[in-house]
Amino acid sequence: MRDEVRRALAQGESLRLEDRIIDITTTGRRSGQPRRIETCFYGFEDAVYLSGVPRARVRDWLVNLIDEPHFVFHLTHGVVADLPAVAEVVTDPAERRRVLTAFVDDADRRNGAGSADLEEWVSHSPLAKVDFLEDGSPDPA
Repeated sequence: MRDEVRRALAQGESLRLEDRIIDITTTGRRSGQPRRIETCFYGFEDAVYLSGVPRARVRDWLVNLIDEPHFVFHLTHGVVADLPAVAEVVTDPAERRRVLTAFVDDADRRNGAGSADLEEWVSHSPLAKVDFLEDGSPDPA
């Protein structure tokens, strides 16, 4: 992975939300067709995660990743890169709470204390850990 791409991914811990806006291309679970959508990524403990604000309805992109975890992570601001990746959708409540606590704290820093409700995030935010495929080939699993 190029150094400039590594630096851009390190922005996942930046306070600037606009630095975290990316596109992802998933495979439609019913159509089998590529589906590209804008979302956000976050850095936590040397890992990259996809997430978003809570909504009661599960996001289509998350359901697509459950069905087919291989996708493309598109850096679109500053550094431009299309990175093959595999998603691991995080469903364990304890792990969701552990990771999302950092994201809620970040939202509170940006928007004011109490602007984000941890329980709502744990219950209703999409969350997937990203593993990048260095050479673009499928993972060995």
